[in-house]
Amino acid sequence: MNDDLALLCRGLVHVYREAGTDVAALRGVDLVVPAGQRVAVLGPSGSGKSTLLSIVAGVTRPSAGRAEVFGTDLATARPGTVSRLRRGTLGLMMQGAPANLLLHDDAVGNVAWAVGSRERDDLRVGRRVLRAAGLVGDRRPVGLLTPTEQQVVALAVALAPRPRLLLADEPTSRLGPEARDALLDLLVETTSEAGTAVLVVTHDDAVAARMQRMVHLRDGRVGEEATAEGRWSVVGTDGSLQLPQALRADWSDGALVSVEEVAPGELRVRRVDETDGRSGGRTTGGARHE
Repeated sequence: MNDDLALLCRGLVHVYREAGTDVAALRGVDLVVPAGQRVAVLGPSGSGKSTLLSIVAGVTRPSAGRAEVFGTDLATARPGTVSRLRRGTLGLMMQGAPANLLLHDDAVGNVAWAVGSRERDDLRVGRRVLRAAGLVGDRRPVGLLTPTEQQVVALAVALAPRPRLLLADEPTSRLGPEARDALLDLLVETTSEAGTAVLVVTHDDAVAARMQRMVHLRDGRVGEEATAEGRWSVVGTDGSLQLPQALRADWSDGALVSVEEVAPGELRVRRVDETDGRSGGRTTGGARHE
């Protein structure tokens, strides 16, 4: 088992059938998440974000490629291995708080259910999250709590077993800015202290900004990554390179370009007139990517 990498995806592909047609949700995703790192996955609807999370959660098997969680390849793992991984290594906070909870039980009861009878665990982590939101002594069934309170309980349930990798799908989608920020404070503080890696799917830039790294999916591939140090395009295993989203409007689909190395580590990309380009003609515009 590789304890240095929480997640390793190589050439990850997933194809599903819809209305008699094969649809590629993921087209060769390469992604590495070191242990303890918080990563946000962003992208437009249909970019493959939720499919990626479903594969990493062991819910969906990929069509091809590798998806390893602390060394266990989910593409080839037996069902029993995946179940053990989900019980002890992964914490799941799926979209829609009720999907993660026992609605008839109270908040503490939900945390106790998540921990189960494992001796190595106790209620400390989950109760700490609940206490910060004033829910430890609240005996109301979770189904009667507000959306904000339910999201807090869902976070407590996901973190209670002390997972090594937390997976969260749109964890703040039903919250206002103040409630969102409070939940993020809890998530960041608790996972940082425990050394828990985080993979969160979100459309909210404010959520992504609280992570240490942002990965942008487009058309089923990783197109860009960003950290506090900057933002970069990502070369795929097939050699493909997506243009930064901010430049897409000026570069039409199917446009011809010339690519040349002008210095070690530096490429020049120029747009080429289609007619002249096919006959080796002139350039009509330019852009430089370093």
